[in-house]
Amino acid sequence: MKTSSDRRFPKGALIGAGALVAFAMTAASTARLTGIGATREPQADPVFTRELRFEDRRDGAVTVLADERVIDILEPGTSGFVRNVMRGLARERLRNDGERERPFRLTKWADGRLSIEDPLTGRRVDLGAFGAANTAAFARLMANEGEGTP
Repeated sequence: MKTSSDRRFPKGALIGAGALVAFAMTAASTARLTGIGATREPQADPVFTRELRFEDRRDGAVTVLADERVIDILEPGTSGFVRNVMRGLARERLRNDGERERPFRLTKWADGRLSIEDPLTGRRVDLGAFGAANTAAFARLMANEGEGTP
């Protein structure tokens, strides 16, 4: 009588899985190195750019400044998407010993996309990848003209 420990995994399935992994790695490497098969967004012109600084407050709120003016205050427990994106960008900036006071760049592109970039690290986040509601959270910062209070 055969037990489960006596059964062997089918050799053909292992070879097929290994071949599939090898093919995927080769295709990804080829696309990255040569650009063949890679999808690229056409580069649109910037329509509007706004430099933003984010300052943490003792009460847990985050003050958003543009041109040294308060344009919004993100109260504790609100604006989770904005907080998370900015926390990620700030963390990378700190890893690279970047200046905390330097503003981030929020850009609206001619094709309607919105992105936020850290000019110090060169990292850019295309906000459209996270859905309309999350993009709207940043679009609101683009439109605000001093609505917050210190």
